[in-house]
Amino acid sequence: MQVSSAAKAPIDGKGRRIAIVVARFNPEITERLAEGARRTLLAAGVAPDAITVLSVPGAFELPLACRWAIESGRFDAMVALGAVIRGETDHYDYVCGEASRGIADTQLATGVPIGFGLLTCDTPEQALARAGGSAGDGSAGNKGEDAAHAALAMLALRDALDGSTRR
Repeated sequence: MQVSSAAKAPIDGKGRRIAIVVARFNPEITERLAEGARRTLLAAGVAPDAITVLSVPGAFELPLACRWAIESGRFDAMVALGAVIRGETDHYDYVCGEASRGIADTQLATGVPIGFGLLTCDTPEQALARAGGSAGDGSAGNKGEDAAHAALAMLALRDALDGSTRR
């Protein structure tokens, strides 16, 4: 199997315009995810003024906000971030499933990459660990960083498939 050169190349975010769409619910977690995404985008060369943070009430609203941002024509990719923590009712299952489906449907309908950073955890401690750890030092990873990296990687893949000179 041959691996394309785009898969091996470092991801270059120069000239890219990215929206970080972040749910306000569970802010102690989602703010860390958003900061991780922002750090990753800046490290890849995305200009600070080319990163827009859009805030929505909760995870259920992520797909629609991404769709509106895409339709504005102002962004090359999205990073969708949220945290849904299991409770005592079925609400968790509905929100997780529908938010995930909505993000996937939006991506497929528009062709615009959306980095998926929706945490679906059983406990606040699990969510915090995936948002940079209890100390916020990133030792346990940050899924906001991963989602931003995925959005940039998909832009690079599209460029490679299109034969674009951007890389």
